[in-house]
Amino acid sequence: MSQITRREFLKKTSVLALASGSGFLLKGCTKGKDFDWVIKGGRVIDGSGSPPRETDVGIKDGLIVEIGPISARRARMVCEAREMFVCPGFIDVHDHTDVQLLVDPKGESAVHQGITTLMSGNCGYSPFPIADEIYEEFKLDLKEQYGLDLDWRDISGFLQCLEKQGLALNYATLVGHGSIRGAAMGFDDREPTAEELARMKVMVEEAMKNGAFGLSSGLEYTPGSYAKTGELIELCRVVTQLSGVYATHMRDESDYLLEALDESFQIARVSGVSIQISHLKVAYPSNWSKIDEALARLDQAAEEGINVFADRYPYLAASTGLGSIFPIWAMEGTTKDFLRRLQDKSLEQKFRDYLANEEKSLGSWDKVLVASVVSEKNRNFEGMSILECCRRTGKDAFEFIRDLLVEERNRVGMIIFMMKEENLKKILAHPLVGVGCDGGAISPEGVLGKGKPHPRHYGTFPRVLGKYIREEKILPWEEMISKMTYRAAVKFGLSKRGLLKPGYQADVVVFNPETVIDRATWTNPHQFPQGIIHVFVNGMKVIEEEKHTGRLPGYVLRKRV
Repeated sequence: MSQITRREFLKKTSVLALASGSGFLLKGCTKGKDFDWVIKGGRVIDGSGSPPRETDVGIKDGLIVEIGPISARRARMVCEAREMFVCPGFIDVHDHTDVQLLVDPKGESAVHQGITTLMSGNCGYSPFPIADEIYEEFKLDLKEQYGLDLDWRDISGFLQCLEKQGLALNYATLVGHGSIRGAAMGFDDREPTAEELARMKVMVEEAMKNGAFGLSSGLEYTPGSYAKTGELIELCRVVTQLSGVYATHMRDESDYLLEALDESFQIARVSGVSIQISHLKVAYPSNWSKIDEALARLDQAAEEGINVFADRYPYLAASTGLGSIFPIWAMEGTTKDFLRRLQDKSLEQKFRDYLANEEKSLGSWDKVLVASVVSEKNRNFEGMSILECCRRTGKDAFEFIRDLLVEERNRVGMIIFMMKEENLKKILAHPLVGVGCDGGAISPEGVLGKGKPHPRHYGTFPRVLGKYIREEKILPWEEMISKMTYRAAVKFGLSKRGLLKPGYQADVVVFNPETVIDRATWTNPHQFPQGIIHVFVNGMKVIEEEKHTGRLPGYVLRKRV
């Protein structure tokens, strides 16, 4: 009889796995075992920043109950992890998932990366509260794009929908300042009245008392961009009183980056709020030299006593709505107002002049890709640059972008190349910068598999580990993993998560440090990464041998105030 390794034996005998969780089922009665799972022989990186050590992890009833040498006989099931790293589940601190989990609760693009907890509601947008002014438009969009019925108005209703559906991973959220402002005072460019500001403060408090972990802003987007610094300070005072976090997509990330950082720290300084700088970047070649000063100001804020952290994804292109390439004043009001202005002949030259400056900053329209549309009519443009689209249609840039936005009712995604590799490595290596996908939990199949979305949806965490830690060696494994797990949990107040420690929730990733890497590309983004071998969420296996098990053990996490 030929000899086989222990790993080969375990793999061949996996057909004996229990229905409640795949793995090696030990011979004999399973009752009375000390552990549901033992993750055996891996190199444990516990999230604290300590270096790896070879040991075992015991899991029971959804919790980590023991770290150390454990006999396999004490376990109902064994997960072989030799030559693998075993670490806490990754926490995506900057996520945009919301209704996608109502379409597909498996959260595939996220959990395949080893992400076990999402922090959503970023950049000033959350799917609650819903302003009366846009309720019908939002309802129509949900039905047309996803086949969903809108049956909530506030955070409680939305979170209840998620819980009823079930989730493969844990979900937490902020409340969006733009959503709050729209619901309280509409979408006009003006300051709130005293009554409207008071209403916004009450909305922030209500959202947090019903589960939101804080407030986010999107100060490059309407209507958040209309807010003055004082308005944000007043809202952040409420967040501070409830021990939440203020996550900000700053007012500028290019020409006025340093001024935007100063404003962010001023908000934190006066209100006392814990601040998260979203997707820290230096955009456009003319600004790339500002990187060292930007990071120095981050350090200075921390030295001053401001509770500050930031996040970044490991790519050189950003992604947002194509409509945001136009000036803020053009987008005042509703979508209909914006599209009406785009078609106003008296404004055309102003728009052309503005886009000419954008092209100058970019260098060429080949730096902007059409990522997604809604209609089948324009599907052929997905993945193409604006320059190529203009050549295909015979239109200039303004004409093409205007016509596409009008036809798609402003529901067009774009990818825009604007950053520098050297700066990216400096940002990722900085001790005050964690990791966030700035994407959503999507899937290669069905309605969530449409378009050519940014590869960060599928590849962020594996790319950081494979390219920037294994290959570029910008940090030791344990330092980066601590920023992805424990430090993220502490920042947002996620109780009993982010560490491999007895008493903590059993969110665990087993990955191969020699093979982990992203596979999503700009032309073929709907690809899962490799090297993320097993993922446990609350003690249940959701990824096994790089395949989704279909289980939905995730929780909706609510802030305790």
